Amino acid sequence: MEHAILGLRTTIYQVADITLAKSWYAAAFGTQPYFDEPFYVGFNIGGYELGLQPERTAPENKAESGVAYWGVEDLRGAYLHFIKSGAVAFEEPTDVGGGIAVAKVKDPWDNIIGLIYNPHFVVGK
Repeated sequence: MEHAILGLRTTIYQVADITLAKSWYAAAFGTQPYFDEPFYVGFNIGGYELGLQPERTAPENKAESGVAYWGVEDLRGAYLHFIKSGAVAFEEPTDVGGGIAVAKVKDPWDNIIGLIYNPHFVVGK
């Protein structure tokens, strides 16, 4: 296919305080940013880009739209780690069939972070 889609590369979260968010995401994801500027902070999470951008104006309530799900080996453990890091429970770990389970949390800026355990998914295939 001439214009093949290669897969997810970047997920960007809008945050009101990029300095505070940088510290929070570094602790929650267990890694430091590889790119750090006032207009964008980028993290490499398992070969995928997690980006933070400053919000121009913070909305009263962020609407749920597309949700990026970050793969984990231990869904319950990852979910509890994010809660202990200051995230708020949004959807508790749920078995969705076929051995796949998902959960969602909200970061301190009301962004939804999806977590997924999927034993059938192999990166790059």
